[in-house]
This record gives sequence, C-alpha cells and structure tokens, in this order.
Amino acid sequence: MQSPETQTISAVRKLQEWDAQSVAQVIESRGETTIVLSREHLFPVAQFLATEPSLKFSFLSDIATVDRFPLEPRFEVNYQLLSIDLAQRLRLKVKLSGADPVLPSVFSIWPTADWHERENFDLFGIRFEGHPNLRRIVLPDEWEGHPLRKDYPTEGFR
Repeated sequence: MQSPETQTISAVRKLQEWDAQSVAQVIESRGETTIVLSREHLFPVAQFLATEPSLKFSFLSDIATVDRFPLEPRFEVNYQLLSIDLAQRLRLKVKLSGADPVLPSVFSIWPTADWHERENFDLFGIRFEGHPNLRRIVLPDEWEGHPLRKDYPTEGFR
C-alpha cells in the first residue's frame, strides 16, 4: 500500500499526464503538495481531480486567499482538496494580479465552494465568475471595501 505522500505524488503525475501544461509548478513542503496553476487551468483541473476515478478529490474543504500587497501578482488563492476515499490531501494555488482578481467559480464541481467563494469575495474582493449568488456573506451589503486586503484602512472608512 502506498503512503499518502506517494499517492499525492501519483495524483500530480496523473494530472501532468492528462494535461502537462496545466501544472505551472509543484511545491512539496512538510509533507504537503501544492500545485500552482494559471487561472485558465483552474476549472478544468478541478473537474479532472474531482471526477477522475483513481483520484476522487470529491471534497473542497477550504478556499483561502493571501494578499501579498504591494507585490504582484498580489493575490494567491489556495484550494484545499480532500480525497476522503483515498485519504489524500492536495492544495491548488492560483496567483492573481491586483488589477484583475477574477477566477472561475468551482461551485458546480464542489458545492461547498458556495460559502468559501462568497467569503473570499466579501473579505478580499476576489470575483468568482459563474457563482450563482456572489454577494457578501460576513459583512452588511452596504459595507465599502474588502477588509482583509492589506491596503484597507486600519480604522475603516468614515
């Protein structure tokens, strides 16, 4: 039986065999695997990982954004995936410019993306094209700005 780390490496290999150009970088750190993708590859890669019978990444546990302001690309959006059947974890990372923080929604692949995408929209201003109900989830509708951005005023707007 393969260790979870070996299985995750095998998942990367399967993805690269399926579409070698979709993987920009693979990062191995502390027993965790991160696959860096371009925005254009996010949806097809997510669909492949979720539906490929030998992988079964059927659960999206979290979407977390990092704001690297003032660096560009400014945002890193991280998708935490689980294959419950195979006891594997995998992270997908997409880097976005501050001028165009837009990604395709993965709601149709993983319904748990609903609230995760809304939270990242609300707090960071990341827009998820195709999301069925992209609106604020934490803050009131009339709130101005996105408070987890590093350039957000620390005392808020007046």
